[in-house]
Amino acid sequence: MNRDEFVSSLEKIDVSLSQNQADMLDKYYEMLIEKNKVMNLTAITDYEEVLIKHFFDSLTLRYALNKAGISEELDGKTLVDVGTGAGFPGMVLKVAYPKLKVTLLDSLNKRLNFLNEVIDELKLEDINTVHARAEEGARNKAHRESYDLGVSRAVANMATLTEYVLPYVKLGGLFIAYKSQTADEELESAKKAIALMGGEIVDNIKFEIKDIDGTSMERDLVIIKKVKKTPAKYPRKAGTPSKEPIVG
Repeated sequence: MNRDEFVSSLEKIDVSLSQNQADMLDKYYEMLIEKNKVMNLTAITDYEEVLIKHFFDSLTLRYALNKAGISEELDGKTLVDVGTGAGFPGMVLKVAYPKLKVTLLDSLNKRLNFLNEVIDELKLEDINTVHARAEEGARNKAHRESYDLGVSRAVANMATLTEYVLPYVKLGGLFIAYKSQTADEELESAKKAIALMGGEIVDNIKFEIKDIDGTSMERDLVIIKKVKKTPAKYPRKAGTPSKEPIVG
């Protein structure tokens, strides 16, 4: 997949990138690879693979919302990316939707230092980074139940991810979890956690992404709506949601 094919494939899922936005993603890629030489940001470094597995994958959010019957614009919305890592999906979504107001949250400060460099280089506005563990950030009044959208590609089971992210989402807002093909099984065991955090499952959107060798990767985007406020005792103290996920 070259850059033109990448842009064309995005159009098929209702995402339009200008020449300038594509240039910005190229610059982001260059900075990612350069920084990756001195710190571990990604195991995927090939340009085509990054286009598919990081950039395209991040932008499937719009496709998933459309498939779920949620057609409202992303521009002007507030979004928090919990456990953003190297900036996926939050940074990519910001490039594609310049009026989206983005917060990138991560527990590792050196990752955020890199992302701040990208923000400066790309001259992005209405995007900030927050250094905190997910559980701690969600107890901060500045962030708790403050966002229209909460997203995460973090590697954690759905019960844990729900306790991490849903406390950030305001009533009526959405939590979208980027998952692999195990999402159905995880969702079943996470129903208790979803209900306790004030969520309601809207849909699990399934699709396939073609890898550079032609094989298919199945992806699930789980969409959960915040229908009730999260009780004050959640999330539990740092480390507990991952060690003792609420299942049942």
